[in-house]
Amino acid sequence: MSQEELHEECGVFGIWTPPGSKLDPAHETYAALFALQHRGQEACGIAVNHKGVIRCHRDVGLVGEVFSQQRLDAMPGNMAIGHVRYSTTGEPRPENAQPLAISHVKGNLALAHNGNLVNAGALRRALELKGGIFRSSSDTEVLVYTLVQERLKAGSIEEAVANTMGVIQGAYSLCVMSAQKLIAARDPRGMRPLCMGRIGDAVVFASESCALDALGAEFVRDVDPGEVVVVSPDGQIRSLRAKAQAESAVCVFEYIYFARPDSVIDGASVELARQEAGKYLALEHPVGADMVMGVPDSGIPAAIGYAKCSGIPYGVGLIKNRYIGRTFIQPSQDQRERSVRLKLNALREAVRDKRVILVDDSIVRGTTCARLIQLVRDAGAKEVHLRISAPPFRYPCFFGVDIPASRELLAYGRTVEEMRQIIGADTLGFLSLDAVDKIARGCRLHFCDACFSGNYPMEVPDQAEKNIFESEIDT
Repeated sequence: MSQEELHEECGVFGIWTPPGSKLDPAHETYAALFALQHRGQEACGIAVNHKGVIRCHRDVGLVGEVFSQQRLDAMPGNMAIGHVRYSTTGEPRPENAQPLAISHVKGNLALAHNGNLVNAGALRRALELKGGIFRSSSDTEVLVYTLVQERLKAGSIEEAVANTMGVIQGAYSLCVMSAQKLIAARDPRGMRPLCMGRIGDAVVFASESCALDALGAEFVRDVDPGEVVVVSPDGQIRSLRAKAQAESAVCVFEYIYFARPDSVIDGASVELARQEAGKYLALEHPVGADMVMGVPDSGIPAAIGYAKCSGIPYGVGLIKNRYIGRTFIQPSQDQRERSVRLKLNALREAVRDKRVILVDDSIVRGTTCARLIQLVRDAGAKEVHLRISAPPFRYPCFFGVDIPASRELLAYGRTVEEMRQIIGADTLGFLSLDAVDKIARGCRLHFCDACFSGNYPMEVPDQAEKNIFESEIDT
């Protein structure tokens, strides 16, 4: 999967430490955000609570670029939340970075949000009609103002969070920090992942378990869909349920592409889920070949699963240049064509004169996989059979995954054979929808597969532009 075609979501983290703890919340959050960097590389931020005063630093850039040792040392406290961002609504501007920290009539508040609200436009218009003024173009600001409205009517911040979940619609995981409490919440369908852990007496929350591992934290459990978990000033943990409840609909693409392979989400290993996808690919789309190879990095587990099931040897055929990031400048078409060769190069001795099965996680527009196929052919492969460990993308996502409009998707309105001809593969096979439901062994929740099936788990707008609020703040 080329990062220039489909992008990550966001990642959230929160930590509460007891009095006298040797842990430094800002430094712990910094380390956790490094572990979650794959979920967003546009912007990041950390908010720290020191004796009820919330201090926040956020900016555009990677974690290591935004924070220095000096900056972290100047952020003492006993609680912190952090965020890494890829924009699904709002441009990559500093004001759109998270966490978002505000002061209101009942105290201080900071919030970090992963996901997308499908009713953000309607909520923002209602707030503006009441005199609300917005500085950003992100739906997170809409969420914060909605939460503040509920806080004015509720007896506690956790009650306000639970009530807010009955107003907002969409996919989200939240880390909320008040002057005294740390709160984590997951949307009623559980579309975005969120888990809880411990470092001794300290309590942590993270989008993925890999962040807990990076801190040496003990995994406790996943936050349930529709659950609000509260850490009180004395460290007591309490759980309450939002009134809004719905059938679970975990984003299946967490297992296929987004999450780190060493994470465990809702009881299922991401690495094993990807290998299972490869196994079903081999069963559903067998083909005679000499080797199986994966597109680094997310295609490799599925390729291993395909090889194990088919008996065809797995081999390394593509080498990834890990120093080419998402900021690589491609000003001309010729340079865009060259970018694939800069990011990936074929091992000629591995693929020469061989029939190759090339496994990738998905096809979006199809331009990158067409270049990859040609790259492998140029290295001497006799045949290139492309296998995709997901069904075809045919529908846009409204819940925090940056999938283009349907008209931009290769699969939209095309048969598999028509797609095969466009990208130049000898054969092309996609994972079936039936197999998608089987890949995550141990997952106790249902999946959202709307980007493949068009069956959305909730009502969605007729259209939703990524930068829905941009025109309102452009100057």
